[in-house]
Amino acid sequence: MNKTRVLLLTALAMLAFAANSLLCRVALRETGIDAASFTGIRIASGALALWLIVRLREGGLGGHGNWPSAFALFAYAAAFSYAYLSLPAAVGALLLFGAVQATMIGYGFARGERFDARQSAGLMLAAAGFVGLLLPGLSAPPLGGSLLMIAAGIAWGVYSLRGRGGGNPTESTAGNFVRALPFAAVLSLAMLPQAALDAAGVGYAVASGALASGLGYAIWYTALPGLRASSAATVQLSVPVIAALGGALFLGEAITLRLVLASVAVLGGIALVIGGRAR
Repeated sequence: MNKTRVLLLTALAMLAFAANSLLCRVALRETGIDAASFTGIRIASGALALWLIVRLREGGLGGHGNWPSAFALFAYAAAFSYAYLSLPAAVGALLLFGAVQATMIGYGFARGERFDARQSAGLMLAAAGFVGLLLPGLSAPPLGGSLLMIAAGIAWGVYSLRGRGGGNPTESTAGNFVRALPFAAVLSLAMLPQAALDAAGVGYAVASGALASGLGYAIWYTALPGLRASSAATVQLSVPVIAALGGALFLGEAITLRLVLASVAVLGGIALVIGGRAR
């Protein structure tokens, strides 16, 4: 695969991942859809899109995916939706990304990986950014939504760790989306008294599932073999930044000084850790 194609696919994937935050936030803020219905429709449309992609490429899903990974995927999607009932898109994306990376870095540490002085400084800087973002104040994000998004990030980190070395990642993700459907159905049934749908909300949920999630993951997994591991990790630092710009441009969200400083600390700290691993 030539470099231009890898760069184009990578850029499209990062835009898709950032779009998930924007689509979920605008749906839950501007339309009548509820969080449980958004989650269910997102998972269902993502499963359909990935099934079609795998069907066209490989001819079928086979036995790919597994139930524990599917539950982690569902837990991420559900917590993500409920978090965006109160969080701005930029803050949510930063918390999500930071929690995903913290989960994966913590797993490496628990497995015996040790950090040099530069990486340790990066961890402390990222932790300080998290604390600074969540400290009480006029510009602090809602605590409940923040905790839900951190939980979503932990769930996605677990999902990513479970997917390492799991064969074809697109097929595995497709199978896990299909297996996540029963969990989403249970949530929708449990929240049926609060269920609400409208055409715009359903449209945003379908776009989030089929395009930003299903097609986005397929594009990312296509680009991934052309990237070094350190580059693949580093390029994802762009997602919270894209989400912040999108939130300001399309949703009218303010980019506060607290958010800017926290983003520099969290993303800069994680970059130091990733750079140490690359060396």
